[in-house]
Amino acid sequence: MSMKDNSQQPTHASVTAAASEPIAIIGMACRYPGAENPSAFWRLLRGGVDAVRETPADRWDVDAFYDEDAQAPGKMNTRWGGFLEQVDQFDPHFFKISPREAVHLDPQQRLLLEVSWEALEDAGQVPANLGGTQTGVFVGIMGNDYGDTPMTEPDLVNFYTFPGVARCIAANRLSYFFDFRGPSMAIDSACSSSLVAILLACRSLWNRESTLALAGGVNLMLSPEGTVWYAKAGLLARDGRCKTFDARADGLVRGEGCGIVVLKRLSDALADGDNIQAVIRGGATNQDGRSNGLTAPNRWAQEALIREACREAGVSPGELQYVEAHGTGTALGDPIEALALGAVLAEGRAEGSACAVGSVKTNIGHLEAAAGVAGLMKVVLMLKHRELAPSLHYEQPNPHIPFDQLPLQVQQALAPWPGAERLAGVNSFGFGGTNAHLIVGEAPAPARAVDEAEPSADEELTGAEPQTERAGLTDAEQASLLLPLSARTAEALRAQAQALRQFLSADGASLRLSDICYTAGVRRTHHEHRLALVGQTREDLVGHLSSFLEGATHPAIAAGRSKAHGRRARLAFIFGGQGPQWWGMGRQLLRDEKVFRESLEMCDEAFGREAGWSLLAELTAEESRVAETEVAQPCLFALQVGLAALWRSWGVEPDALVGHSVGEVAAAHVAGVLSLTDAVRVIFHRSRLMQRVTGAGKMAAVELDHAEAVRHLADYEGRLAV
Repeated sequence: MSMKDNSQQPTHASVTAAASEPIAIIGMACRYPGAENPSAFWRLLRGGVDAVRETPADRWDVDAFYDEDAQAPGKMNTRWGGFLEQVDQFDPHFFKISPREAVHLDPQQRLLLEVSWEALEDAGQVPANLGGTQTGVFVGIMGNDYGDTPMTEPDLVNFYTFPGVARCIAANRLSYFFDFRGPSMAIDSACSSSLVAILLACRSLWNRESTLALAGGVNLMLSPEGTVWYAKAGLLARDGRCKTFDARADGLVRGEGCGIVVLKRLSDALADGDNIQAVIRGGATNQDGRSNGLTAPNRWAQEALIREACREAGVSPGELQYVEAHGTGTALGDPIEALALGAVLAEGRAEGSACAVGSVKTNIGHLEAAAGVAGLMKVVLMLKHRELAPSLHYEQPNPHIPFDQLPLQVQQALAPWPGAERLAGVNSFGFGGTNAHLIVGEAPAPARAVDEAEPSADEELTGAEPQTERAGLTDAEQASLLLPLSARTAEALRAQAQALRQFLSADGASLRLSDICYTAGVRRTHHEHRLALVGQTREDLVGHLSSFLEGATHPAIAAGRSKAHGRRARLAFIFGGQGPQWWGMGRQLLRDEKVFRESLEMCDEAFGREAGWSLLAELTAEESRVAETEVAQPCLFALQVGLAALWRSWGVEPDALVGHSVGEVAAAHVAGVLSLTDAVRVIFHRSRLMQRVTGAGKMAAVELDHAEAVRHLADYEGRLAV
């Protein structure tokens, strides 16, 4: 343990306001031992599962390398690790990589491609829409097991060899595939790599170098050499159990995995309507400097780090209710970390209260370059569910940690997260001395779209029940919803259908069905093989998915294939003229569709200022004048503007707009040629003049004595000419 004097360490007498706005975590994806996605990861954490297992035969022959004392050359004293399944599997065509090149790709690069795609999907970001944007990529990576053999055998080397195994390409390949233009870098600070990468991503967002960022880390154990080194260094737990802060702690357990988070400035995430899962309030990184040894931790550096992270976040250390510790379960590291945490977290803490601590390494092992992001994701999931997950294998406190004198308590069981403003810290230390700490807070509460206690203006007009977002109805009460699915191959589409059926019945059972359908339609990339389902309830959609998987037909199921190559089909919105109006038109849309209703409310407000009467009143009246030209044309204009807004809210964007008669004005407004105020004025005067037209089936000349009408009509014609 380092006894370095801390008298020269910086101190901060008071907590200052955070210099930068929080960073929103809007998406996450992972592959961890025993958990292939964040939902499975939460079940593992909540259930107190230890996913460490004996080394699988497809990695190395554990019997050939095992020696209880690791005394013989090339031997290790463990049979255990946190391993992923099928790391040799990859679909190169999905990522536009030839099979020949894919053979030379480090599986860490393959894993990053897959997990990054899933993280963007979880964030509701369509990758095609991000091409050319200032999206940054920050990847923590330190291992290179796959690259060792080809570089020592010249006959195996070709053009693809070096790009396939170079660590910098792990980040650069993501930027290349997605066509990102922001910063792109691989970070190697050993075990703190991924948390340092996330902090660098936050700084890039704060500095406005990036508008969006992917950050995280990856680690795979593909050869035994790394584990042999850990064994020779005396760092491995012989029983394969990480016993963080326990008296039996005798070393770490190696693990592998990949985690990626999608980050955006909080103000941008709120403006874009993103699903904010948690916020990063601030963070810091520093170095041990000269401690007892190059790989030995430094308590005073760790204390300074946590204080600086809290200062950057604008919080007092005493406000943190939980800290995800680095917690490797080593005899040297655990006491130093606990003493550093205890010293800092006591500052500003209420007397008698303790901060909970734990380590995800007790569940999945030490993921090295991917360890920090795993700890962060654990904290985010606990914040989302407002529960503290247990830290495993803690029975008796380490005798070198005076827990009775420190405001720390190892979280041993699942429990509600205490406190109102939930805050946590995430610790990560590199064995070369690079340290990182993040302060993470709960996501802001979503604002309700409509106050449930008070009906909107159109609800008073129609007599409908008060409604909230997507009409605020239960699944059974909602109008029919469209749920689209797509994949690159027919087999992948079936797999998607199976996964979605499980999601609707399990993990997604608590989510609003309309939100699921919206995300699937608007915030997903649509591939060649496609499936569309129509239903009103969750049970409808689950049943339709089962029918599709069983090969049965149903009117509510449509499956097909889009054109994979060639010119993209172009879409036009056609706005019609007077004639198709009918009593009661638009009422169901007014009742069920929030976007449509809001668009008509804006038209009604603008028209009311011009005409002195209400479009909504006429559309919902029992005896409407909708057959009269003076009423029909404004109503048709508003309905078509509302329909265009509704289609666009579903992600249907036109390539061209065309209109006839009154539809020409609606098309001009939707195209941005006319403002809503100008378009309403044109329609108001046009409909009044048309009402004056006389004659049986033919146009009659009229005297345009209304100077205002002439001016607006002339202005309208001039804008169309431009």
